[in-house]
Formats: sequence, structure tokens, C-alpha cells
Amino acid sequence: MSTAVQELLNILDLEPLDINLFRGRSPQVGWQRVFGGQVIGQALVAAVRTVDASRPPHSMHAYFLLPGDPKVPIIYDVDRMRDGKSFTTRRVTARQHGHPIFSMLVSFHTDEPGLDHQAKMPDVPGPETLPSEAEVREKILPSMPDPVRRYYERERPIELRPVEFDRYLGKKYPDGKFHVWIKTTGRLPDDPAIHQCVLAYASDMTLLDTAMVVHGRTLFEKQFMAASLDHALWLHRPFRADDWLLYAQDTPNMHGSRGFARGLIYTRDGTLVASVTQEGLVRERRGS
Repeated sequence: MSTAVQELLNILDLEPLDINLFRGRSPQVGWQRVFGGQVIGQALVAAVRTVDASRPPHSMHAYFLLPGDPKVPIIYDVDRMRDGKSFTTRRVTARQHGHPIFSMLVSFHTDEPGLDHQAKMPDVPGPETLPSEAEVREKILPSMPDPVRRYYERERPIELRPVEFDRYLGKKYPDGKFHVWIKTTGRLPDDPAIHQCVLAYASDMTLLDTAMVVHGRTLFEKQFMAASLDHALWLHRPFRADDWLLYAQDTPNMHGSRGFARGLIYTRDGTLVASVTQEGLVRERRGS
């Protein structure tokens, strides 16, 4: 298992403080604020630990209220709102410095037989045909902006292989579509809940930046200030986060300094396993 993946699992392994109360920590990597996917993943861990494993999560809806401070722990308070015959509902509030910084509702459901259909997976090149991270570092990174290069040079728990990687070089995609293959950089334990929480973590990666593809810009540019405002994730079918997953994203709208993006997540065989939506602040810095 890679060091970065083990660190991710450590971050998701919350410390129980009391009934319904957990403490999470942040990696000390010099970030000014906590990565949103970390808070989503940790909040889901907190909720999952209050529900029987036979009833998995199927949807979560979250709001980011304040930036997270990576220097201090995050306290997760779980409200057991409902325990029904088929559905269970939890509300998770994350707090720092005495204030709520994040709130999420999570719904759990026992699988039931019924009708079945799904959207077809886009026809895009497979991950093996795309530049590996080593090739990106050697051939593509030198021509990328400094913030993009620094991001790819770090050891990370999630490997990203963008299909339209030339968007980082300024190419516009008027259809607003962006496709990224994702997986962990090491093997995960077999517990399905771990894969769900890792995907929740990864689902915040690249999504808001998709709102920029129409304009041939990226959120790595210094003239933009961006922050996630909300995040919704639906889990449809079983999957492994350590196998390649296609994150097919698009951006239907950008207005009022708010970008909106959607994503469908597929396994290699075309099975739709999750859907994601997010709106975020995309503000141009004054004088830039």
C-alpha cells in the first residue's frame, strides 16, 4: 500500500469521543484550508459508524459553511434523525473553533428488487491509452502552469488521468465536458464502506474546475478564487475505489460568480455507480 493511501485511510479513521461524537484530523501539508473532499469523506465515516453495515448509504447532501482550519481537529457530531424499516437518516455537523463549518444529511437504504436502468457510459479512451502520471511529469508538466505542476508533483492517494488534459494548456471545450479516470494509488481493504468513503473524498476532486472548461481556464490560475458551496453524492451500485473509475463531468451553468458542475461515475465495464453535483464560488480577484 502506498504511503499516501495509508495516510488517507488514517485520515478517514475517526477517533470516537463519545456516542455520536467523533474527531478527525487533517494532513499537515501546508494547505491554507481543509480540502472539501476530506470533510465529506470524514463526515460520511461518522454517519456510517452509527448505522448497521447491512444498510449502506445511498445519498448525501452537504453544505460548506466556513473554511476548515487544517491546524486543529474537526469535531463531527451525528444526529440520529430517523431509523425506519427501510431508510435511515443521519445529520452530521462538523465544528471547529466553536462554530459549524460543514453540514451533511446522509440517507441509508436496504437494497430492494425493482426496475433497473442507467445512463450509458461515454465512449472515451481507456486509462492505459492516456499518459501515466510518470509520463505527465516528464513530458507534459514542464509546459503546464506552476500551480498545476506542483499539484501533480506531490504524492497523492488518488491517481488522476484526464482525457482532455490539453485543457490545462488553454484549450476550450465548448460542450463543457471533462472526463477523468480515477483510482487510489494502492490497494484498499475489502470493506465496502471504505470504498464509499474514499469515493466521497475523491468526488470533490476536479469537479468545480470543470466549470472552467468552456472558457479554456482552470482554477489553478492565480486570478481566480474558488470555494465549494455545496455537494451532493448518490451511490447507485457496488464498486471498488482502487479500480479505475471514469468520472464523466459536465458544466451546465456559470453565472453570478457561481459555477455548477455534474458528474457520473462508471466502472470500467460501463456500470454507473454514482452521480455527483456541486455548485461553487468562482470569483475573479479584483485587479487581476
